[in-house]
Amino acid sequence: MRKNKSTPTINAAIIIPAYNEGSAVRETVDAIPSKFTRIVCVNDGSSDDTLEQLQKTRAEIISHPINLGQGAALQTGIEYALTNPNIKYLVTYDADGQHRIEDVKSMLKYIQANKVDIVLGSRFLGKTENMPWVKGVILKLAVWFSNITTGVKLTDTHNGLRVMNRHAAERMQLKMPDFAHASEIIDRIAEEKLSYAEVPVTIVYTDYSRAKGQSMINSINIVFDVLLGKVVKK
Repeated sequence: MRKNKSTPTINAAIIIPAYNEGSAVRETVDAIPSKFTRIVCVNDGSSDDTLEQLQKTRAEIISHPINLGQGAALQTGIEYALTNPNIKYLVTYDADGQHRIEDVKSMLKYIQANKVDIVLGSRFLGKTENMPWVKGVILKLAVWFSNITTGVKLTDTHNGLRVMNRHAAERMQLKMPDFAHASEIIDRIAEEKLSYAEVPVTIVYTDYSRAKGQSMINSINIVFDVLLGKVVKK
């Protein structure tokens, strides 16, 4: 296929985990510009029409036969993307439309210019649109908890938008279930002594994403999973 010289391709793979995201995932994928030629969507055992919607897009699709959790879906996508030696950067990107591709572009520029291993998006350095106040409180508590337990000082610890180089991606090896993988990624940064930075991003909370957001119970479960993981390591 002849490539348009005015829109050079980008040597990055966008990894999108999707569990029952049939209402949003097609629009999310279609909004990614064509210069991003590698989009890997991991259908994590969805019971709705997520797979059917993904099949209407240009994404490469991997399907888990059962739901294994977002951490497992990201790990599957990362391992798949790393099989291509031309991929230098991997982007984690939510399926529900909260992230903006403009932020991905700025994060890629940052990681290339500053030679860090991983760049994490921060809504608290940037801005949010229509974020429920309860969500803000939960996220701030998560930041406090993570900063104390990992020693990695961040302003936003559960933002799904990240850009990492191959070195960092090869060292992720995510094993924790559900949304606890966000804390596990921070643990990997500390354990593997990966260089990191935060950049401002915008998170857009739509009616859809607000309706499916994490509950307080889920947040408590995350804390339990993280503490249990640290005990097991010891």
